[in-house]
Amino acid sequence: MKVVDLDRDAIKQGLADNALLVIDVREPHEYEGGHIPGAVPHPLSSFDTDALAALIADDPRRPVFSCASGVRSVHALAAAQAAGLPIEAHYRGGFKDWAASGEPVE
Repeated sequence: MKVVDLDRDAIKQGLADNALLVIDVREPHEYEGGHIPGAVPHPLSSFDTDALAALIADDPRRPVFSCASGVRSVHALAAAQAAGLPIEAHYRGGFKDWAASGEPVE
């Protein structure tokens, strides 16, 4: 499995450049309680590789998984790669790092 760890600065820059598609794999109640601006929900508990493939198919941005702290996002990478999807990156610190640093939250 290939894992590319991105830090907060890489996520911020990718969002600013519209180069990253942040896919939040936390549970719906976690996402609704606050998420990285522009992140799209795709909970790991109901992970659907077909829906994920459709989500990334027509989006030119690089897909990046994010969760609370960087654990579930690695599990999402494993599931996506096992299904043949070209996703290799995740936000190493996750939402906890984002929120703790005072970044904007939707």
